[in-house]
Amino acid sequence: MHPQPSTPMRNVVGIVGRSGSGKTTLLEFLVTQLAADGVRVNLIKHSHHDLTLEPPQKDSARLRMAGAAEVLVASPYRFAIVHELRGAPEPTLEEQLARLAPADLTLVEGFKSNAIVKLEVFRPALGQAALYPLDPHIVAVASDQPAPPEARAGLVWLDLNDPRSVLSWLKLNNFIKSIK
Repeated sequence: MHPQPSTPMRNVVGIVGRSGSGKTTLLEFLVTQLAADGVRVNLIKHSHHDLTLEPPQKDSARLRMAGAAEVLVASPYRFAIVHELRGAPEPTLEEQLARLAPADLTLVEGFKSNAIVKLEVFRPALGQAALYPLDPHIVAVASDQPAPPEARAGLVWLDLNDPRSVLSWLKLNNFIKSIK
């Protein structure tokens, strides 16, 4: 079916691809459908850019900038933790996963170099090379073009224009801990 990583990340699937390939659009569909099915989905989105989560004049930002290591902002609707690294190394994917509440499935956007099961979103029209030829952890590709003849054996090729095929693939391959 799919390779199991050496770390216990059975219910973690990475979604990778070049910028503009449609990763977020696909993830939005998957999360919407899975949540409607009663699946608890967590998502980790990696960014290479600085994150601005609050206006600088807000109390929480002012206190964080004053030196607080973490600020938890809470409301009746949601809460967020902002953790300042202040020169410390970026936490590993494993460390970030450990901070999340339990879920039936955690989808990870980015983290291309991590040894986790991954699905690549690939649009040849973008003119950028695919990632799957060089990454054995990419076990499936969602593309708007048919699989090329040189695609490696065992690589699952899904129709990006039919996101339900990707949803079915996730469900059929036991990536989700429990479907209610």
